[in-house]
Amino acid sequence: MSVLGHLTTRASQAVLSDTEKASIAKSITTLQSRLNSYFGSNITAQFQFGSSTRGTILPRAMDAHSDIDYMVVFSQGGYTPQTYLDRLRKFVEKYYATSEISQSNPTIVLNLNHIRFELVPALASAWIPGQYQIPNGPSQWQDTNPNDFNGKLTAKNNAHKSLIKPTIRLAKYWNAKAGYVYDSYGFEKWIVDLSFWGCSNQTEYLFHVFDKLGLPSQQGHAQKVQRAKSIIDQVRTYERDNMPANAEAEVKKLIP
Repeated sequence: MSVLGHLTTRASQAVLSDTEKASIAKSITTLQSRLNSYFGSNITAQFQFGSSTRGTILPRAMDAHSDIDYMVVFSQGGYTPQTYLDRLRKFVEKYYATSEISQSNPTIVLNLNHIRFELVPALASAWIPGQYQIPNGPSQWQDTNPNDFNGKLTAKNNAHKSLIKPTIRLAKYWNAKAGYVYDSYGFEKWIVDLSFWGCSNQTEYLFHVFDKLGLPSQQGHAQKVQRAKSIIDQVRTYERDNMPANAEAEVKKLIP
């Protein structure tokens, strides 16, 4: 197998299996029912957002932090974010008492056997459709349009022969294995904003991402990025020297 063949195969494997999708769908159906039963008219909407709606979520086998972002929109404002986080925590403690539960602002984290849910309390904007306020720490709010990025990503992916999403998945896989050098969402947004002029296949798209990465200020993270760049340099050298087996073995150090 060539470098291109390996990366293409790994990108196609970096998706949720049908079994994982079915399990997640079942959990979401149960979650929806329980939220409606518990909160009733105190919530006006609830929906999935984030990487699981964009096609860039990784299976947990490739990213231990892989999760489902789930927004719960409350009907009555006027309180601090911590008030709503406390309400969500009481909810999960009632229905998911045997599961691992924690708070990680701005979310309540619910760890189930097959996936991690991050429940985000929100208030709907009275003036801008699709915009919400979500916690920015325990006492402040911030505005967000949770699915605004989806359209931008889809347009970019369509304009680049459907190579952007698999490139993001491969880059996120490297990031997870490297100990999360970058915030996952910020990393996705940065990749989408790159120009991929001149790139024509999966190898070129992925390598271009690493070519454009600067070295982080944190020494450990900088070493991880520099190692990735060095691997890619060596892969290119092997390919120029017509040594495909060596090139493939080398790229597997970046994307096993």
